[in-house]
Amino acid sequence: MNNKLLENINSPQDLKKLAPSQLNLLAKEIRELIVGVVSKTGGHLASSLGVVDLTIALHYCFNAPEDKIIWDVGHQSYAHKIITGRRQQFNTLRQYKGISGFPLREESIYDPFSLGHSSTAVSLALGQAIARDLNKGKEKVIAVIGDGSLSGGMCFEALNNVGHLKTDLLVILNTNEMNISPAVGALSSHLNKIISAPVYNRFKSALEKFISLRVPRIGPRLVKLSVHFEEVLKGLIVPGIFFEELGFRYFGPLNGHNIDQLIETLNNLKTIKGPLLLHVTTKKGKGYEPAEREPERFHSAGKFNVKDGSVIASSTKSPSFTQVFSEKVIELGEKNQSIVAITAAMTEGTGLDKFAKKFPNRFFDVGIAEQHAISFAAGLASRGVKPVVAIYSTFLQRSYDQLIVDLAIQNLNVVIAIDRAGIVGKDGITHQGIFDIAMLRSIPNMIVLAPKDAGELEAMLEFAFKQSGPVAIRYPKANAFDFPSDYKDDSEINKPQVLEKIKEISIVAFGSMVSNAFEAINILKQSGIEAGLINARCAKPLDENFYNNLANSCQTLISIEDGILPGGFGWAVKDLIGDRLKVITLGLPDSFIPHAERDFLLDKFGLSPQKIAQTVMALIGQKREVRRK
Repeated sequence: MNNKLLENINSPQDLKKLAPSQLNLLAKEIRELIVGVVSKTGGHLASSLGVVDLTIALHYCFNAPEDKIIWDVGHQSYAHKIITGRRQQFNTLRQYKGISGFPLREESIYDPFSLGHSSTAVSLALGQAIARDLNKGKEKVIAVIGDGSLSGGMCFEALNNVGHLKTDLLVILNTNEMNISPAVGALSSHLNKIISAPVYNRFKSALEKFISLRVPRIGPRLVKLSVHFEEVLKGLIVPGIFFEELGFRYFGPLNGHNIDQLIETLNNLKTIKGPLLLHVTTKKGKGYEPAEREPERFHSAGKFNVKDGSVIASSTKSPSFTQVFSEKVIELGEKNQSIVAITAAMTEGTGLDKFAKKFPNRFFDVGIAEQHAISFAAGLASRGVKPVVAIYSTFLQRSYDQLIVDLAIQNLNVVIAIDRAGIVGKDGITHQGIFDIAMLRSIPNMIVLAPKDAGELEAMLEFAFKQSGPVAIRYPKANAFDFPSDYKDDSEINKPQVLEKIKEISIVAFGSMVSNAFEAINILKQSGIEAGLINARCAKPLDENFYNNLANSCQTLISIEDGILPGGFGWAVKDLIGDRLKVITLGLPDSFIPHAERDFLLDKFGLSPQKIAQTVMALIGQKREVRRK
């Protein structure tokens, strides 16, 4: 790979030394670097390739870090990282202590915020812009959002507020190949209101009649052209009208891959005051044919072969928990016509793409609108429909109020399938699913389950749809663990299961941690140490009789979970029985977890089989020391 230009770019100041005629070659070199690194580390490829030209133009025209560039979500920020001094470390992308896959404040002065969730950039940028005004500053503030961001209500709230406050702020709306209409949906209703107005239609009818009578030879063709003009109007002018109504001056749409045009426009916009919206159109995966052809697959890619884009297959043969969920919810949907599936812009990620194909009228992708997803599901459930909402743990956080008010207070039977629960690994602090246990345990009427294996996930889904209230089932981004399971009756799937006879020291593990605890038990057996093992299955409500009876045969109980300890499963067990036996809680600390491989992080925080076994051995050593004294 020939990186003659790129090897000299260590800051935006270096970028500005290049002639405009060199920038397209630089874009090509940046794309080659991104593809080469992501093929080895995995990451968000298609979106980052799509904004390379826009990123170059932004840094060429503005003066970061004084000027603030805020990327919505941040998964398209790879070119930004390369230009802003992180080129030499880029091969450490998403590795422990390496470059984050998202903007990270601690990583660079060029990252104003640590980002990872959608629809927040305009709010953050407005805060920065108003702070600048209060401090009598002169710097520019730019928010870069995608058409997907507009499906999140928070983005509209912020746009409305910007238009009201009238401060200097540039919002760049990046739509992928003019997909604003399907992405935004109701935007066209504003122009439709104009087009359907009686005054407009009387004028339109009179004009058509005049053309037909006075220009008989070409009149009919002109009428057809006027109809076509209406459609063009909806596609091109509606966005402008909409944003102008919000208080923005609208510019575009521009070709987001024409660097010369972008630079000229951005330089012009720097001189204009007030809220500005620049609309650019780009192609996801630009410059790498496999990603252009399959942008969904390369949105969040694993390792792949650069030559043809083929996936480098994992060595494991067992299905993922997501795949198990996907197949089971289809099976249940075939048996029960009232089951519907909902997701928030994560159709493939949650495994609901197959359900969507099989039952298109019973599948709903609500866009990046997690709050709406929960309330929508509650509305459906109130009329006897059986919704399952498949959502990543980290994104479920956004719907906390709806979980309480619209779902739990009403005590409606909505099944929440929580994917990516616990440590997710390389996506880092904004994506670790470590708060859901504590969050959901604080909500009355909620049942919180976690399977140890594929069979339990299937049985828990069967169980969940039979309940009268809300049920949350959490599972990790991992392959399903291999336990022999036979669940002919799912009525007890919410009760603890003893896997190894209760001993003086016993372990109670929740969900994916059962596998690690089971391996730890086998490690201990090799050293002649026996310990009991309980598969918790349910974090709320706890089976009080079961846990209270543990004191009859156990002196020390070790709880294990892949969530934060404060307010979590272990704290609940300790609160229930801590006065009758010693309870030691293992889990994740009250802090944000960095990006790294999942197994590495579990080991780092004492949750690997080896570390669990060491904890038990240390306890036995302490007990023996006490007895000698």
